Order: sequence, then C-alpha cells, then structure tokens
Amino acid sequence: MSQHDPSIYKTHKKTHLSYLRLYNKERQCLLKSVHRAATFFAIFALVVLLITISPCFSDPDMLQDFCVADLNAATSVNGFPCKPVSSSDFFFLSGWMEEADTDNIFGIGTSTGNVRTFPGLNTLGLSMSRIDFAPNGTIPLHTHPRSSETGFVIKGEVLVGFISTRSVFYSKVLKAGEMFIIPKGLVHFQKNVGMGKATTMTAFNSHLPGTVILSTVFVTTPTVPNGILAQNFQVDETVITSIKAKFGVL
Repeated sequence: MSQHDPSIYKTHKKTHLSYLRLYNKERQCLLKSVHRAATFFAIFALVVLLITISPCFSDPDMLQDFCVADLNAATSVNGFPCKPVSSSDFFFLSGWMEEADTDNIFGIGTSTGNVRTFPGLNTLGLSMSRIDFAPNGTIPLHTHPRSSETGFVIKGEVLVGFISTRSVFYSKVLKAGEMFIIPKGLVHFQKNVGMGKATTMTAFNSHLPGTVILSTVFVTTPTVPNGILAQNFQVDETVITSIKAKFGVL
C-alpha cells in the first residue's frame, strides 16, 4: 500500500470526526449535569435562607412558662429581662372596678394593663385597657405601632372609627355588648356620643402596644419647627403657634 494512499486519510478523518462527536456529546451531558446541580443548590440555598430568616418576621415561640418583667433591670433588651417569681401577685391585677378620673381636656380616664403596670404580661403578647368616658369624652386620633386592638363596649354609646392606608374612613356607633377591631398601626379614635358616661374594655396582641397621639407633633421635645408643621397642614405659621399655645408650648 502506498504511503500516500487516500484511504488512510479517509479513515483518519472518520476516526477524528467520531471522537469529535463523542467529545461534544459528553460535553453537553456534563453541561446539563452542571446546570441541574446549580439549579438544585440554588433552590436548596433559597430554602435554607427562608428557614433561617423566617423567625425575624414573627414573634419567637415561648421557651418557658412565663417571664415576669424586671422593670428595674440595667440590661436593655427587646422587652424586659425575667426576674425570679416569689409571689402569685405577679399574675393578677386589681383596681379596675372603679371608674378612672376623666377630669382632663379629653374627658377620658384610662386604666392600663400592659407590661409596665402588670409585669406578668412580659413576652406573652397580651395587654388590656379600661377606658372611661365623661359625656362627650374623646380618645384623640392615635395609632398603636406594635399591635392590633379589639374592644368591647360595657356601658353607653361610643363612636369608633379608623382610617385605612387608602384614606378610607370606617366608623360605627356601638352600644353596650358590641365589639370592634382596629387593624395594627392605623389611625383611630373613640368618642362618647351618648347622653351619659361610657366605658369600653380593649385588648391588644402586644404586651406593650405603644401609643402615638397625632397631636403630639405640636408638643415634641425638641419642638418640630413651625414651618414644617405649617407646610404639612397647609396653614399659616401663626395657626401653628396658636395650636401649640393651647398645649402650653410657647
């Protein structure tokens, strides 16, 4: 056979093409395997991430029966540290049978049962209040940044209203035996619209719901500049000065 026999080149060419096809096939299989593995690990990492951060968006489960608040503890935590329980009194609160004093500019009196007045509530996510209304008494516009609120009218007629984030006003006059609910963080109020006194009992899903009264923008320390308030309320600064004076701020 000649050294330059064309059949030899044809055989080599076919062999080379076969190896090339095999290489490409194996390469595609490898790429698919890598892609599947990358997809799996990406999904796995996402699941692990969700499991890891999910507790950040909800209250943690209780790790003990109770944690009576040590209100005088030097340690600052998100809540209050626990203290040793030496008496059953930590779990009971009295004094709500009597009406609270309503002799103030709003005509309301509040008996509060949150962690600051009832340390046994610490970490339990619960608190309550009793509100007594003089005739025409009003709980001014306010919010609870850490809690929803549900209430029950014990006596009288009370107008209850709140404002949604879409600026829709929801309200109703409630009589004794009727309930209401205020979603977390929404601006709301209560007003005695009956002929005599009124009383409501409210409950919160926080041991310290917090209360932000809208009118406090006029009495902050240090004060909010009059120009800022005037621009927000679209009034002259003299009006802001007059409102502040009503709250004793000069």
